[in-house]
Amino acid sequence: MSVAFTREEDLEATAADLADRPISPHPNLVTPQGLAQIEAELAAARAAYAAAQVKGSIDSDRTAMARATRDLRYWSARRASAQLVEPAEPDSRVRFGGTVGVEREDGRVQTWRIVGEDEADPAKGSVSHVSPLARAVMGKQVGDEVRIAGQTAEIVALS
Repeated sequence: MSVAFTREEDLEATAADLADRPISPHPNLVTPQGLAQIEAELAAARAAYAAAQVKGSIDSDRTAMARATRDLRYWSARRASAQLVEPAEPDSRVRFGGTVGVEREDGRVQTWRIVGEDEADPAKGSVSHVSPLARAVMGKQVGDEVRIAGQTAEIVALS
């Protein structure tokens, strides 16, 4: 057996043994948008799995099949554990699914929406309910001071 053939075989075996995506131990709270996102990801994973099954060459498709299988397991588990939290009537406290605005010591005002782990995207203004920032503000109200990243901030808006 040639060395080149052995290496190729090793790469295929490695591709076929992709580690599962880690699943959070926290409750899988989701907003309606988050549930829709999970369902879209699950549909995409099913489509990728079906496409990988249809393709002919085992050499080129093992990686695609492994990725599709891994994603299908992850999104199936996330869909099964999803706990939909319907939007609540706005009140005077920071809640899951709500938006909070804080003013930092340097005068910057930042706004985030508190969402589920899979839908969190800080660059787009949403943070996970288990993030340190969300934990610091949950249950607070306008005017309360909180510690965020070692600095004091004041809650200035809720919606």
